[in-house]
This record gives sequence, C-alpha cells and structure tokens, in this order.
Amino acid sequence: MSDVKNLDSTYVASTYARFPLTIVKGEGSYAYDENGKQYIDLGSGIAVNLFGYSDPVWKKAVTDQLDAVAHTSNLYYTGPCAKLAEALCKRTGMKKVFYCNSGAEANECAIKAARKYGAEHKGADYYTIVTLVNSFHGRTLTTLAATGQDHFHELFQPLTQGFVHTEADDIDALEKAVKENRCCGIMIECVQGEGGVKALSKEFVQAVRRICDENDLIMICDEVQCGNGRTGKLYAVENYEVLPDVMTTAKGIGGGLPIGITMLGEKVSDIFHPGDNGSTFGGNPAVCAGALSNLNRIDEDLLNEVKEKSEYIFHELEGMNGVKSVSGMGLMIGVEPMNQKAGDAAKKCLDNGVMVLTAGGNKVRLLPALNIPMDVLKQGIEVLKDALKEE
Repeated sequence: MSDVKNLDSTYVASTYARFPLTIVKGEGSYAYDENGKQYIDLGSGIAVNLFGYSDPVWKKAVTDQLDAVAHTSNLYYTGPCAKLAEALCKRTGMKKVFYCNSGAEANECAIKAARKYGAEHKGADYYTIVTLVNSFHGRTLTTLAATGQDHFHELFQPLTQGFVHTEADDIDALEKAVKENRCCGIMIECVQGEGGVKALSKEFVQAVRRICDENDLIMICDEVQCGNGRTGKLYAVENYEVLPDVMTTAKGIGGGLPIGITMLGEKVSDIFHPGDNGSTFGGNPAVCAGALSNLNRIDEDLLNEVKEKSEYIFHELEGMNGVKSVSGMGLMIGVEPMNQKAGDAAKKCLDNGVMVLTAGGNKVRLLPALNIPMDVLKQGIEVLKDALKEE
C-alpha cells in the first residue's frame, strides 16, 4: 500500500469504498497513477470535469480571477457572480440565482423556496414535497429525506419530515400523492443518476408541469448531474419542453471547483429577502469565473457532439453479448450487465486502464467529459465491451 493509501486509511473518515487507484495527474480525458500508468476516464469525477482534467481555458479563467480577487463576502458585489447569474438566466428563462457550494445545498435552497411559497400562498401546513422512488437529491438530513431510496434513510433517523415518494412515470400515483397531502411542490431529476441512470418519459415530466399548475405547486428540477450539457441540451428539462419554477445545478458547471446554483423562475423570483438564506463561499468570484467560462463553451456545436457520441455508445452496447440493458440520455449512460455485478465489470475496466462508475440497479455508469476525443472514447468503450462480454 502506498503512503497516500496508508495516510488515507489512517486519517480520512471511512465513508468511501475507493477503487485501488491513486491519481497524481490528469490531462484531458486521461488520468495517471503514481506509477505513471495511463487511464481513460469515463466518469469525469462523477460528471464534474466537464472538459476533462487541467482544461486550459477553464484554468485560465480561474487563475486570472485568483490574481484579482479570490474571495470576498456576499456583503459586497463581484463581477463574476453577477455575470454568471445573467448568463444563466438569459439561457434558461429563469429570473434569479442563489449560489452555494454543492448540489445538496442547492436542493436545500429549492426546498426552502417551495416551502416558503406554500406557506405564503396556501398556508403554513402546506410544506410536503413529492419526489420519486430511486431519486437522489443529496446527503444533508433534508435532502436525504427528499431522496427516494430507503437505504439512505436507515442510519440517520429522524429525518426531516414533509416528503413523500412515488414511482417514476406513474402519473396516477403522483396525482394521488398530491391529492392526499398538503403539498407545496414536486421535485424530480429528468434523468435519475444514482438511482439507475433512468430517463423519465416526456409524458410524465409534462404531467408534472400540469399538476403543479393545477394545484399551485412549485416544480423543481434537480439538474445537479444531468445538467450542463450532459444530455445534449444545456439542461435536461429542455428535452421535455417544459419550464420548471426552480432548477438546481452543481457538478459540471464548476469544472472541478465546488459550486451549487439554485435558479428561481418567475413564480418564486422574489421569494427570498435579505437574511432568508446565505452562504459564506456561495458566489465565490474565482469559482464563478470558471463556471462562466464553462457555460459559455456549452454551445450548439458541443451539444451536437454530445449527441453523436451518445448515439455511438448506445449503438455499440445495446444488444451486445453480456449486456442486459442500456439506459440514460446523452453522455449520462447506464449499462446493466447480463450475468455479473456492475462492480466486477468496473474492476475489469480499471485493470485494463479505463475508469467507469456504478449506479443503482446494478448499472455501470458512464459520464465522460463532454469533449472527450472520439478516438479516446472508442478505446474506452472497447475495453468496456471486453469487460461485459460473456464467454
């Protein structure tokens, strides 16, 4: 065991089942271990390294801002904070932005917005939010409660009350939950990530919008993992031709630095007042400068490239020997092996120089950098195919 692994085992809390790999350097879609071995990364830090490791454009945007102002409190204005908010609102149709540090915090803010709206417009007891079975919304006590997976709830009781879970794509169950509870909102991931890389049906997402309109509820789209170009649209909900009331994101837009963003639509654009919410590092100018650089690069050419790469992966894997199913959208793909554990397939890939992830439902999860070169992607997929195929 290397010194790093010994130190980690001794001093870092045992919350991660790590792969036996110490990454010391990265460039583009390649990572390198302490022995100089090269790996093709098809996970991009769980959808964070949007343009791969050490991306020079992102890095320059961040370091230029570091040379100017690295941090100041939210008692003052900074250019990157305001300019990123403007760009997000203009590209999404949302009206206001709240910054924090992670997807979980962004979802907490969304929940606060829905509950404040419910209290002000329907009554103090209208605080319940409907989420979906197999959803994942974060690891705070409240976002764990919002997460529709029982095993995340077992160790940390009592969780925050006020959440009910219904099956994805079951419109009748959703309408029943809204009817039977005093609700303020519905929160969904258009493509569920941790819960098995499942894309919701267009009919269901449009029904969520309709039900929210009919019952004066706040529609929240969690775009932490599926946003920022990953599905071939800037945000996944655009594939469904609806506009939510609140949209959250994080991960890829930060490009490797922590950021959480809650975008507020017209219905809740002025729901917060000074003192209602806050974050010490939210809107950090260096992080926002990098995020703005990333956002500006997610253009139609890149989105078309994402779609082309997605079509290639689905074509290569669907129906092949050893693959039970392929799910997802864009470059957010889940591959279910026929007769082996996803973790075993991931280990075979790592042994052969390719980094992949896993997800619920026994899925190998693929989240490559959006700009991964096609020849590199093909090499990685060939290794995955070898790991999946049955003799």
